Amino acid sequence: MLTMMQNAGTEIVLADEDATRRLAADLSPAIGPGDLVALSGDLGAGKTAFARALIRHLAGEESIEVPSPTFTLVQTYDLPQFPLVHLDLYRLGHEDELLELGIDELFAGAVTLVEWPDRGGSQLPTPRMSIHFAMAPELGPQYRRVTLDIAPPVPENIAKLLTFQRFLSEAGFGSAERVRLQGDASTRIYDRLVDGERSAILMIAPRRPDGPIVRDGKPYSQIAHLAEDVTPFVAMARGLRERGLAAPEIMAADLDAGLLVLEDFGNEPVVSGNPPSPIDERYATAIDALVSLHAHDLPGTLPVAPGVQHRIPRYDIDAMMIEVELLLDWYLPQQSKQATDEQREEYVALWREALEPAMNAPATWVLRDFHSPNLMWREERQGLDRLGILDFQDALLGPAAYDVVSLLQDARVDVPLSLEDTLISRYMKGRRASDREFDLVQFVELYALMGAQRATKIVGIFARLDKRDGKPQYLRHQPRVWRNMRRSLAHPSLAKLKAWYDENVPPLKA
Repeated sequence: MLTMMQNAGTEIVLADEDATRRLAADLSPAIGPGDLVALSGDLGAGKTAFARALIRHLAGEESIEVPSPTFTLVQTYDLPQFPLVHLDLYRLGHEDELLELGIDELFAGAVTLVEWPDRGGSQLPTPRMSIHFAMAPELGPQYRRVTLDIAPPVPENIAKLLTFQRFLSEAGFGSAERVRLQGDASTRIYDRLVDGERSAILMIAPRRPDGPIVRDGKPYSQIAHLAEDVTPFVAMARGLRERGLAAPEIMAADLDAGLLVLEDFGNEPVVSGNPPSPIDERYATAIDALVSLHAHDLPGTLPVAPGVQHRIPRYDIDAMMIEVELLLDWYLPQQSKQATDEQREEYVALWREALEPAMNAPATWVLRDFHSPNLMWREERQGLDRLGILDFQDALLGPAAYDVVSLLQDARVDVPLSLEDTLISRYMKGRRASDREFDLVQFVELYALMGAQRATKIVGIFARLDKRDGKPQYLRHQPRVWRNMRRSLAHPSLAKLKAWYDENVPPLKA
Protein backbone atom coordinates (compact mmCIF):
# COMPACT_ATOMS: atom_id res chain seq x y z
CA MET A 1 0.00 0.00 0.00
CA LEU A 2 2.77 2.44 0.93
CA THR A 3 4.73 1.69 -2.25
CA MET A 4 1.67 2.52 -4.33
CA MET A 5 1.36 5.87 -2.63
CA GLN A 6 5.01 6.76 -3.15
CA ASN A 7 4.76 5.97 -6.85
CA ALA A 8 1.38 7.45 -7.67
CA GLY A 9 1.03 10.15 -5.03
CA THR A 10 -1.68 10.67 -2.47
CA GLU A 11 -4.42 13.22 -3.14
CA ILE A 12 -5.65 15.32 -0.24
CA VAL A 13 -8.46 17.87 -0.37
CA LEU A 14 -7.99 21.00 1.75
CA ALA A 15 -11.16 22.93 2.53
CA ASP A 16 -9.56 26.10 3.91
CA GLU A 17 -6.45 27.59 5.51
CA ASP A 18 -7.11 25.70 8.75
CA ALA A 19 -6.85 22.46 6.79
CA THR A 20 -3.61 23.72 5.25
CA ARG A 21 -2.19 24.40 8.71
CA ARG A 22 -3.21 20.93 9.92
CA LEU A 23 -1.54 19.31 6.92
CA ALA A 24 1.68 21.27 7.56
CA ALA A 25 1.66 20.13 11.19
CA ASP A 26 0.99 16.52 10.18
CA LEU A 27 3.85 16.47 7.68
CA SER A 28 6.44 18.30 9.78
CA PRO A 29 7.81 15.14 11.50
CA ALA A 30 8.73 13.71 8.08
CA ILE A 31 11.40 16.32 7.31
CA GLY A 32 14.79 17.12 8.79
CA PRO A 33 18.16 18.77 8.02
CA GLY A 34 19.29 18.20 4.44
CA ASP A 35 15.76 17.56 3.12
CA LEU A 36 14.27 19.44 0.20
CA VAL A 37 10.50 19.98 0.02
CA ALA A 38 9.33 20.85 -3.51
CA LEU A 39 6.12 22.90 -3.74
CA SER A 40 4.61 23.09 -7.22
CA GLY A 41 1.36 24.40 -8.72
CA ASP A 42 -0.12 27.41 -10.47
CA LEU A 43 -0.09 30.95 -9.14
CA GLY A 44 -2.44 31.29 -6.18
CA ALA A 45 -2.79 27.53 -5.73
CA GLY A 46 -1.58 27.59 -2.12
CA LYS A 47 2.17 26.96 -2.18
CA THR A 48 3.13 30.02 -0.16
CA ALA A 49 0.27 29.52 2.31
CA PHE A 50 1.54 26.00 2.99
CA ALA A 51 5.15 27.16 3.31
CA ARG A 52 4.09 29.88 5.75
CA ALA A 53 2.08 27.37 7.82
CA LEU A 54 4.98 24.89 7.92
CA ILE A 55 7.55 27.53 8.94
CA ARG A 56 5.30 28.87 11.69
CA HIS A 57 4.63 25.37 12.99
CA LEU A 58 8.33 24.49 13.05
CA ALA A 59 9.10 27.82 14.71
CA GLY A 60 6.43 27.20 17.33
CA GLU A 61 5.24 30.76 16.83
CA GLU A 62 2.09 31.62 14.87
CA SER A 63 2.92 35.33 14.75
CA ILE A 64 6.32 34.98 13.08
CA GLU A 65 6.63 37.07 9.93
CA VAL A 66 6.93 34.87 6.82
CA PRO A 67 7.19 37.06 3.71
CA SER A 68 7.02 35.55 0.25
CA PRO A 69 10.51 35.32 -1.33
CA THR A 70 9.14 36.01 -4.81
CA PHE A 71 11.37 39.06 -5.30
CA THR A 72 14.26 38.19 -2.98
CA LEU A 73 14.35 34.53 -4.19
CA VAL A 74 15.44 33.34 -0.76
CA GLN A 75 14.48 33.77 2.89
CA THR A 76 16.29 32.00 5.71
CA TYR A 77 15.04 31.10 9.19
CA ASP A 78 17.01 29.94 12.22
CA LEU A 79 14.41 27.60 13.72
CA PRO A 80 14.73 25.76 17.05
CA GLN A 81 15.33 22.34 15.45
CA PHE A 82 17.28 23.34 12.32
CA PRO A 83 17.78 26.18 9.85
CA LEU A 84 15.22 26.51 7.07
CA VAL A 85 15.65 28.03 3.62
CA HIS A 86 12.58 29.20 1.67
CA LEU A 87 13.17 29.62 -2.07
CA ASP A 88 10.77 30.99 -4.69
CA LEU A 89 12.21 30.38 -8.17
CA TYR A 90 9.36 31.96 -10.17
CA ARG A 91 11.56 34.85 -11.33
CA LEU A 92 14.62 32.70 -11.97
CA GLY A 93 15.90 33.23 -15.52
CA HIS A 94 18.09 30.13 -15.72
CA GLU A 95 18.92 27.30 -13.35
CA ASP A 96 22.60 28.31 -13.32
CA GLU A 97 21.61 31.49 -11.49
CA LEU A 98 21.19 29.29 -8.38
CA LEU A 99 24.95 28.92 -8.26
CA GLU A 100 25.25 32.67 -7.65
CA LEU A 101 23.16 32.25 -4.51
CA GLY A 102 25.69 29.81 -3.03
CA ILE A 103 23.09 27.09 -3.15
CA ASP A 104 25.32 24.34 -1.73
CA GLU A 105 26.01 26.38 1.38
CA LEU A 106 22.32 27.22 1.78
CA PHE A 107 21.29 23.57 1.61
CA ALA A 108 23.91 22.30 4.05
CA GLY A 109 22.26 21.17 7.28
CA ALA A 110 19.00 22.97 6.47
CA VAL A 111 15.47 22.10 5.42
CA THR A 112 14.76 23.75 2.07
CA LEU A 113 11.32 24.71 0.81
CA VAL A 114 11.29 25.41 -2.91
CA GLU A 115 8.38 26.97 -4.79
CA TRP A 116 8.47 26.50 -8.59
CA PRO A 117 11.11 23.74 -8.25
CA ASP A 118 10.98 22.85 -11.97
CA ARG A 119 12.85 26.10 -12.70
CA GLY A 120 15.78 24.93 -10.60
CA GLY A 121 16.42 22.01 -12.93
CA SER A 122 19.51 19.93 -12.23
CA GLN A 123 20.80 22.39 -9.63
CA LEU A 124 18.31 21.07 -7.06
CA PRO A 125 18.81 17.78 -5.21
CA THR A 126 16.18 15.06 -5.27
CA PRO A 127 13.21 16.19 -3.14
CA ARG A 128 12.46 14.43 0.13
CA MET A 129 8.86 15.51 -0.29
CA SER A 130 6.99 16.78 -3.38
CA ILE A 131 3.69 18.58 -2.91
CA HIS A 132 1.59 19.77 -5.85
CA PHE A 133 -1.21 22.27 -5.25
CA ALA A 134 -4.19 22.83 -7.57
CA MET A 135 -7.41 24.80 -7.42
CA ALA A 136 -10.65 22.87 -6.92
CA PRO A 137 -13.31 25.32 -8.20
CA GLU A 138 -15.94 22.61 -8.45
CA LEU A 139 -15.80 22.29 -4.65
CA GLY A 140 -15.53 25.96 -3.76
CA PRO A 141 -13.20 28.97 -4.03
CA GLN A 142 -11.19 28.06 -0.93
CA TYR A 143 -10.70 24.37 -1.76
CA ARG A 144 -7.37 22.99 -2.94
CA ARG A 145 -6.34 19.57 -4.21
CA VAL A 146 -2.93 18.48 -2.97
CA THR A 147 -0.93 15.59 -4.42
CA LEU A 148 1.76 14.35 -2.06
CA ASP A 149 4.84 12.16 -2.60
CA ILE A 150 7.31 11.33 0.16
CA ALA A 151 10.57 9.49 -0.36
CA PRO A 152 11.23 6.56 1.97
CA PRO A 153 11.73 5.99 4.81
CA VAL A 154 8.36 7.39 5.86
CA PRO A 155 7.70 7.95 9.59
CA GLU A 156 4.90 5.78 10.96
CA ASN A 157 2.55 8.67 11.71
CA ILE A 158 3.00 10.10 8.21
CA ALA A 159 2.54 6.66 6.67
CA LYS A 160 -0.77 6.40 8.50
CA LEU A 161 -1.81 9.83 7.23
CA LEU A 162 -0.94 8.86 3.67
CA THR A 163 -2.78 5.56 3.96
CA PHE A 164 -5.82 7.34 5.36
CA GLN A 165 -5.92 10.01 2.67
CA ARG A 166 -5.34 7.51 -0.13
CA PHE A 167 -8.10 5.30 1.23
CA LEU A 168 -10.67 8.11 1.28
CA SER A 169 -9.66 9.27 -2.18
CA GLU A 170 -9.90 5.80 -3.70
CA ALA A 171 -13.24 5.29 -1.95
CA GLY A 172 -14.56 8.38 -3.73
CA PHE A 173 -14.80 10.51 -0.55
CA GLY A 174 -11.53 12.42 -0.73
CA SER A 175 -13.33 15.76 -0.75
CA ALA A 176 -16.07 14.82 1.71
CA GLU A 177 -16.81 16.78 4.86
CA ARG A 178 -16.16 14.67 7.97
CA VAL A 179 -18.44 14.93 11.00
CA ARG A 180 -17.42 13.02 14.14
CA LEU A 181 -20.20 10.80 15.49
CA GLN A 182 -20.75 10.09 19.15
CA GLY A 183 -18.48 7.25 20.18
CA ASP A 184 -19.27 4.10 22.12
CA ALA A 185 -17.37 2.43 24.95
CA SER A 186 -14.83 0.98 22.50
CA THR A 187 -11.73 2.49 20.88
CA ARG A 188 -13.38 2.66 17.44
CA ILE A 189 -13.98 6.07 15.83
CA TYR A 190 -16.86 6.87 13.48
CA ASP A 191 -17.19 9.86 11.13
CA ARG A 192 -20.04 10.69 8.78
CA LEU A 193 -18.72 11.49 5.32
CA VAL A 194 -20.86 14.04 3.46
CA ASP A 195 -20.16 14.79 -0.19
CA GLY A 196 -23.03 16.67 -1.80
CA GLU A 197 -26.06 14.37 -1.82
CA ARG A 198 -23.99 11.34 -0.84
CA SER A 199 -23.16 10.22 2.68
CA ALA A 200 -21.39 7.26 4.24
CA ILE A 201 -19.86 6.25 7.54
CA LEU A 202 -16.11 6.05 8.03
CA MET A 203 -15.10 3.46 10.62
CA ILE A 204 -11.57 3.82 12.00
CA ALA A 205 -10.59 0.70 13.89
CA PRO A 206 -6.86 -0.05 13.66
CA ARG A 207 -5.71 -3.38 15.00
CA ARG A 208 -5.83 -3.19 18.76
CA PRO A 209 -2.65 -3.97 20.68
CA ASP A 210 -2.73 -6.93 23.02
CA GLY A 211 -3.33 -5.95 26.62
CA PRO A 212 -1.55 -7.37 29.65
CA ILE A 213 -1.51 -11.12 30.17
CA VAL A 214 -4.28 -12.08 32.59
CA ARG A 215 -4.52 -15.86 32.34
CA ASP A 216 -2.85 -18.82 30.63
CA GLY A 217 -0.49 -16.53 28.75
CA LYS A 218 -3.39 -14.64 27.12
CA PRO A 219 -4.79 -11.09 27.41
CA TYR A 220 -8.44 -10.46 28.28
CA SER A 221 -9.41 -9.65 24.69
CA GLN A 222 -8.15 -13.00 23.42
CA ILE A 223 -9.89 -15.00 26.14
CA ALA A 224 -13.17 -13.10 25.63
CA HIS A 225 -12.83 -13.40 21.82
CA LEU A 226 -13.00 -9.68 21.12
CA ALA A 227 -12.28 -8.69 17.53
CA GLU A 228 -8.72 -7.44 17.11
CA ASP A 229 -9.21 -5.96 13.62
CA VAL A 230 -11.99 -5.19 11.11
CA THR A 231 -11.91 -8.59 9.39
CA PRO A 232 -14.74 -10.06 11.52
CA PHE A 233 -16.90 -7.00 10.84
CA VAL A 234 -16.51 -7.38 7.09
CA ALA A 235 -17.26 -11.11 7.27
CA MET A 236 -20.32 -10.74 9.50
CA ALA A 237 -21.72 -7.80 7.50
CA ARG A 238 -21.69 -9.91 4.36
CA GLY A 239 -23.07 -12.95 6.21
CA LEU A 240 -25.98 -11.00 7.68
CA ARG A 241 -26.83 -9.33 4.38
CA GLU A 242 -26.85 -12.68 2.59
CA ARG A 243 -29.42 -13.88 5.13
CA GLY A 244 -31.83 -11.01 4.63
CA LEU A 245 -30.79 -8.67 7.45
CA ALA A 246 -29.77 -5.04 6.98
CA ALA A 247 -26.12 -4.89 7.90
CA PRO A 248 -24.29 -2.00 6.22
CA GLU A 249 -22.83 -2.52 2.79
CA ILE A 250 -19.03 -2.32 2.85
CA MET A 251 -18.28 0.35 0.25
CA ALA A 252 -14.50 0.32 0.72
CA ALA A 253 -12.11 -1.51 3.02
CA ASP A 254 -8.46 -1.46 4.00
CA LEU A 255 -8.19 -4.45 6.31
CA ASP A 256 -4.57 -3.80 7.25
CA ALA A 257 -5.16 -0.18 8.23
CA GLY A 258 -8.52 -0.90 9.91
CA LEU A 259 -10.47 1.48 7.70
CA LEU A 260 -13.98 0.90 6.34
CA VAL A 261 -16.46 3.07 4.47
CA LEU A 262 -19.93 1.84 5.32
CA GLU A 263 -23.45 2.43 4.11
CA ASP A 264 -25.06 5.23 6.14
CA PHE A 265 -28.19 4.06 7.95
CA GLY A 266 -29.06 7.57 9.13
CA ASN A 267 -29.87 8.85 12.62
CA GLU A 268 -33.31 7.45 13.43
CA PRO A 269 -33.08 5.19 16.51
CA VAL A 270 -35.43 2.47 17.78
CA VAL A 271 -36.12 4.52 20.94
CA SER A 272 -37.64 7.92 21.61
CA GLY A 273 -37.82 10.50 24.35
CA ASN A 274 -35.48 11.59 27.13
CA PRO A 275 -34.81 9.37 28.95
CA PRO A 276 -35.21 7.05 25.95
CA SER A 277 -37.90 4.40 25.87
CA PRO A 278 -38.53 1.63 23.33
CA ILE A 279 -40.76 2.19 20.32
CA ASP A 280 -42.83 -1.00 20.36
CA GLU A 281 -43.02 -1.56 16.61
CA ARG A 282 -39.28 -1.15 16.19
CA TYR A 283 -38.43 -3.50 19.03
CA ALA A 284 -40.85 -6.03 17.59
CA THR A 285 -39.06 -5.80 14.24
CA ALA A 286 -35.76 -6.35 16.04
CA ILE A 287 -37.18 -9.52 17.60
CA ASP A 288 -38.39 -10.65 14.18
CA ALA A 289 -34.87 -10.11 12.84
CA LEU A 290 -33.50 -12.46 15.50
CA VAL A 291 -36.22 -15.02 14.77
CA SER A 292 -35.29 -14.91 11.10
CA LEU A 293 -31.56 -15.17 11.77
CA HIS A 294 -31.86 -18.01 14.27
CA ALA A 295 -34.03 -20.01 11.88
CA HIS A 296 -30.99 -20.42 9.58
CA ASP A 297 -28.42 -23.17 9.84
CA LEU A 298 -25.52 -20.76 10.28
CA PRO A 299 -21.92 -21.56 9.32
CA GLY A 300 -18.91 -21.14 11.57
CA THR A 301 -16.65 -19.80 8.82
CA LEU A 302 -17.31 -16.87 6.48
CA PRO A 303 -15.45 -15.49 3.46
CA VAL A 304 -13.87 -12.05 3.74
CA ALA A 305 -11.77 -11.60 0.59
CA PRO A 306 -10.04 -13.91 -1.89
CA GLY A 307 -7.96 -16.26 0.21
CA VAL A 308 -9.20 -14.74 3.51
CA GLN A 309 -11.69 -16.53 5.78
CA HIS A 310 -13.05 -15.59 9.18
CA ARG A 311 -13.69 -18.36 11.70
CA ILE A 312 -16.37 -17.33 14.19
CA PRO A 313 -15.16 -18.32 17.68
CA ARG A 314 -17.30 -20.30 20.11
CA TYR A 315 -18.71 -18.51 23.10
CA ASP A 316 -16.87 -21.02 25.24
CA ILE A 317 -16.71 -21.41 29.00
CA ASP A 318 -13.45 -19.48 29.29
CA ALA A 319 -14.97 -16.45 27.55
CA MET A 320 -18.09 -16.46 29.69
CA MET A 321 -16.06 -16.96 32.86
CA ILE A 322 -13.59 -14.15 32.20
CA GLU A 323 -16.61 -11.88 31.71
CA VAL A 324 -18.42 -12.77 34.93
CA GLU A 325 -15.17 -12.41 36.87
CA LEU A 326 -15.28 -8.70 36.02
CA LEU A 327 -17.71 -8.45 38.93
CA LEU A 328 -15.00 -9.68 41.30
CA ASP A 329 -12.21 -7.65 39.75
CA TRP A 330 -13.97 -4.31 39.26
CA TYR A 331 -17.46 -4.11 40.73
CA LEU A 332 -16.60 -5.37 44.21
CA PRO A 333 -13.63 -2.98 44.61
CA GLN A 334 -15.91 -0.17 43.42
CA GLN A 335 -18.13 -1.08 46.38
CA SER A 336 -15.11 -1.14 48.75
CA LYS A 337 -14.98 -4.93 48.94
CA GLN A 338 -12.41 -7.54 47.92
CA ALA A 339 -13.23 -11.20 47.28
CA THR A 340 -11.18 -13.67 49.30
CA ASP A 341 -9.54 -16.64 47.59
CA GLU A 342 -12.24 -18.91 49.00
CA GLN A 343 -15.04 -16.63 47.80
CA ARG A 344 -13.51 -16.45 44.31
CA GLU A 345 -13.10 -20.22 44.14
CA GLU A 346 -16.72 -20.79 45.16
CA TYR A 347 -17.98 -18.12 42.74
CA VAL A 348 -16.08 -19.65 39.83
CA ALA A 349 -17.32 -23.14 40.63
CA LEU A 350 -20.95 -21.99 40.86
CA TRP A 351 -20.77 -20.15 37.55
CA ARG A 352 -19.09 -23.05 35.75
CA GLU A 353 -21.89 -25.32 36.91
CA ALA A 354 -24.60 -22.79 36.02
CA LEU A 355 -23.21 -22.27 32.52
CA GLU A 356 -23.30 -25.91 31.47
CA PRO A 357 -26.74 -25.56 29.79
CA ALA A 358 -25.38 -22.68 27.70
CA MET A 359 -22.38 -24.76 26.63
CA ASN A 360 -24.70 -27.61 25.57
CA ALA A 361 -27.37 -25.49 23.86
CA PRO A 362 -27.69 -25.36 20.05
CA ALA A 363 -25.33 -22.68 18.76
CA THR A 364 -26.23 -19.78 16.51
CA TRP A 365 -24.63 -16.44 15.70
CA VAL A 366 -24.49 -14.28 18.83
CA LEU A 367 -24.05 -10.69 17.66
CA ARG A 368 -23.26 -9.79 21.27
CA ASP A 369 -24.26 -6.11 21.20
CA PHE A 370 -27.73 -6.33 19.70
CA HIS A 371 -29.30 -3.41 21.57
CA SER A 372 -30.64 0.09 21.02
CA PRO A 373 -27.39 2.05 20.41
CA ASN A 374 -26.54 -0.29 17.54
CA LEU A 375 -29.93 -0.39 15.80
CA MET A 376 -31.15 2.25 13.33
CA TRP A 377 -34.66 2.63 11.93
CA ARG A 378 -35.34 3.22 8.21
CA GLU A 379 -38.99 4.09 7.87
CA GLU A 380 -38.91 4.21 4.07
CA ARG A 381 -37.92 0.51 3.83
CA GLN A 382 -40.06 -2.60 4.16
CA GLY A 383 -40.02 -5.55 6.55
CA LEU A 384 -36.73 -6.47 8.22
CA ASP A 385 -34.89 -4.06 5.93
CA ARG A 386 -36.23 -1.25 8.10
CA LEU A 387 -33.86 -2.30 10.90
CA GLY A 388 -30.22 -1.35 10.30
CA ILE A 389 -27.80 -3.40 12.42
CA LEU A 390 -24.48 -1.72 13.17
CA ASP A 391 -22.31 -3.61 15.66
CA PHE A 392 -21.38 -7.28 15.30
CA GLN A 393 -17.60 -7.54 14.97
CA ASP A 394 -17.40 -9.48 18.25
CA ALA A 395 -19.93 -12.09 17.09
CA LEU A 396 -19.57 -15.63 18.44
CA LEU A 397 -21.29 -18.99 18.15
CA GLY A 398 -23.46 -19.44 21.22
CA PRO A 399 -26.97 -19.58 22.73
CA ALA A 400 -29.76 -17.81 20.83
CA ALA A 401 -31.10 -16.36 24.09
CA TYR A 402 -28.09 -14.05 24.47
CA ASP A 403 -29.08 -11.49 21.83
CA VAL A 404 -32.73 -11.58 22.91
CA VAL A 405 -31.52 -10.60 26.39
CA SER A 406 -29.24 -7.91 24.91
CA LEU A 407 -32.26 -6.24 23.31
CA LEU A 408 -34.86 -6.67 26.02
CA GLN A 409 -32.60 -6.05 29.03
CA ASP A 410 -30.84 -3.09 27.44
CA ALA A 411 -28.17 -1.57 29.68
CA ARG A 412 -29.10 1.95 28.53
CA VAL A 413 -32.90 1.80 28.17
CA ASP A 414 -35.71 0.88 30.54
CA VAL A 415 -37.77 -1.75 28.72
CA PRO A 416 -41.15 -2.14 30.45
CA LEU A 417 -41.70 -5.63 31.85
CA SER A 418 -44.94 -5.93 29.91
CA LEU A 419 -43.13 -5.23 26.62
CA GLU A 420 -40.31 -7.60 27.54
CA ASP A 421 -42.81 -10.40 28.23
CA THR A 422 -44.71 -9.67 25.00
CA LEU A 423 -41.56 -9.78 22.90
CA ILE A 424 -40.19 -12.91 24.57
CA SER A 425 -43.47 -14.60 23.65
CA ARG A 426 -43.21 -13.19 20.12
CA TYR A 427 -39.72 -14.64 19.77
CA MET A 428 -40.71 -18.08 21.06
CA LYS A 429 -43.80 -18.24 18.84
CA GLY A 430 -41.72 -17.23 15.84
CA ARG A 431 -39.13 -19.90 16.55
CA ARG A 432 -41.77 -22.56 17.16
CA ALA A 433 -43.46 -21.69 13.86
CA SER A 434 -40.35 -22.69 11.91
CA ASP A 435 -39.07 -25.40 14.27
CA ARG A 436 -41.55 -27.61 16.11
CA GLU A 437 -38.66 -29.00 18.15
CA PHE A 438 -37.78 -25.60 19.61
CA ASP A 439 -37.68 -26.11 23.41
CA LEU A 440 -39.65 -23.32 25.09
CA VAL A 441 -38.76 -24.34 28.67
CA GLN A 442 -35.07 -24.55 27.84
CA PHE A 443 -35.18 -21.14 26.18
CA VAL A 444 -36.73 -19.48 29.26
CA GLU A 445 -34.00 -20.99 31.46
CA LEU A 446 -31.29 -19.87 29.05
CA TYR A 447 -32.83 -16.41 28.88
CA ALA A 448 -32.48 -16.07 32.67
CA LEU A 449 -28.97 -17.54 32.62
CA MET A 450 -27.76 -15.26 29.83
CA GLY A 451 -29.45 -12.31 31.52
CA ALA A 452 -27.54 -12.97 34.74
CA GLN A 453 -24.26 -13.55 32.89
CA ARG A 454 -24.56 -10.46 30.69
CA ALA A 455 -25.65 -8.13 33.50
CA THR A 456 -22.88 -9.43 35.76
CA LYS A 457 -20.37 -8.68 33.03
CA ILE A 458 -21.76 -5.20 32.38
CA VAL A 459 -21.77 -4.00 36.00
CA GLY A 460 -18.09 -4.99 36.02
CA ILE A 461 -17.40 -3.30 32.67
CA PHE A 462 -19.06 -0.05 33.76
CA ALA A 463 -16.97 -0.06 36.96
CA ARG A 464 -13.84 -0.67 34.86
CA LEU A 465 -14.72 2.11 32.41
CA ASP A 466 -14.96 4.47 35.37
CA LYS A 467 -11.86 3.40 37.31
CA ARG A 468 -9.43 2.38 34.56
CA ASP A 469 -10.55 4.38 31.52
CA GLY A 470 -11.81 7.59 33.12
CA LYS A 471 -15.35 7.23 31.69
CA PRO A 472 -17.69 7.74 34.66
CA GLN A 473 -20.66 8.52 32.40
CA TYR A 474 -21.52 4.83 32.20
CA LEU A 475 -22.11 4.61 35.94
CA ARG A 476 -25.54 6.18 35.51
CA HIS A 477 -26.64 2.95 33.82
CA GLN A 478 -25.42 0.66 36.60
CA PRO A 479 -28.67 0.74 38.63
CA ARG A 480 -30.64 -0.52 35.61
CA VAL A 481 -28.13 -3.31 34.97
CA TRP A 482 -28.12 -4.20 38.66
CA ARG A 483 -31.91 -4.58 38.66
CA ASN A 484 -31.75 -6.79 35.55
CA MET A 485 -29.07 -8.92 37.17
CA ARG A 486 -31.07 -9.46 40.35
CA ARG A 487 -34.23 -10.24 38.38
CA SER A 488 -32.45 -12.85 36.25
CA LEU A 489 -30.85 -14.47 39.30
CA ALA A 490 -34.35 -14.96 40.76
CA HIS A 491 -35.01 -17.80 38.30
CA PRO A 492 -35.18 -21.11 40.24
CA SER A 493 -32.44 -22.67 38.11
CA LEU A 494 -30.00 -20.06 39.45
CA ALA A 495 -30.87 -20.42 43.14
CA LYS A 496 -27.34 -21.38 44.27
CA LEU A 497 -25.80 -18.46 42.43
CA LYS A 498 -28.38 -16.09 43.85
CA ALA A 499 -27.54 -17.25 47.37
CA TRP A 500 -23.85 -16.50 46.77
CA TYR A 501 -24.68 -13.02 45.43
CA ASP A 502 -27.00 -12.36 48.40
CA GLU A 503 -24.19 -13.18 50.82
CA ASN A 504 -21.18 -11.69 49.07
CA VAL A 505 -22.17 -8.94 46.61
CA PRO A 506 -22.99 -5.61 48.27
CA PRO A 507 -25.91 -3.69 46.78
CA LEU A 508 -25.09 -0.86 44.43
CA LYS A 509 -24.38 2.34 46.33
CA ALA A 510 -26.92 5.03 45.66
